Amino acid sequence: MNSSMHWLGVAAIGLLVGFLAGLFGKGGSAIATPLLHAVGVPAIVAVASPLPATIPSTAVAGAAYWRSHLLDKQVLAWSMAFGGPAAIVGAIATRWIPGTALVKATDVIVACLGIRFLLFPTHRREVVTEARGYRLRLATVATIVGLASGLLANSGGFLLAPLYLAVLRLPIKVAFATSLAVATVLALPGTIVHAALGHIDWAVVAVFGATSTPLSYLGARVGLRSNARHLERIFGAALTILGLTFLLAH
Repeated sequence: MNSSMHWLGVAAIGLLVGFLAGLFGKGGSAIATPLLHAVGVPAIVAVASPLPATIPSTAVAGAAYWRSHLLDKQVLAWSMAFGGPAAIVGAIATRWIPGTALVKATDVIVACLGIRFLLFPTHRREVVTEARGYRLRLATVATIVGLASGLLANSGGFLLAPLYLAVLRLPIKVAFATSLAVATVLALPGTIVHAALGHIDWAVVAVFGATSTPLSYLGARVGLRSNARHLERIFGAALTILGLTFLLAH
């Protein structure tokens, strides 16, 4: 592939992923990985390089939600306590798992999440419940997402928001706000481990981050003003198409 076209592709992916990440309270790495691989970025680099770029983009998008007082501090604290160590374990495990397998896993997860959003929208779950075992569910969600974050070299946001909605029954915009905060933190240990393993191309990080960060704030502002039902349906359709397309391509 022509070098200039390659970098234009990385920049364009950053624009798209940044906007969607801010819009739906997710880091965006899960979407970025198959897209970057499609424009010629090697598999393990496509898996790992979006991760450090999600740190500024999730922080910037999160600021828009946090100023609206939507952050659940209890969920944030427990998610960091259990998710951080799990992310380190998952990242270390990538030494023995091929990059192509991780890309394929990301494709499957993206497609499944898209179908889930389409068939079982979460926007109806607007009431927080204090059922017995809430903290156990919270710790379980954080650990699972942390492991996935480390293994798939993403900040975990693509799983956090849906699980916060489905398992913890948080209001949808609280789930988005808290997901962005946790994703910012979970990206740190994974970035350190993957950098030490030589999986990150910092040129890809720079180009991707330069375009995704400002668009993530714009996406968050649009999300705060938009109808959750319509946005979730559109996002589910987009994820389904992307996931299935890349599964067939890979």
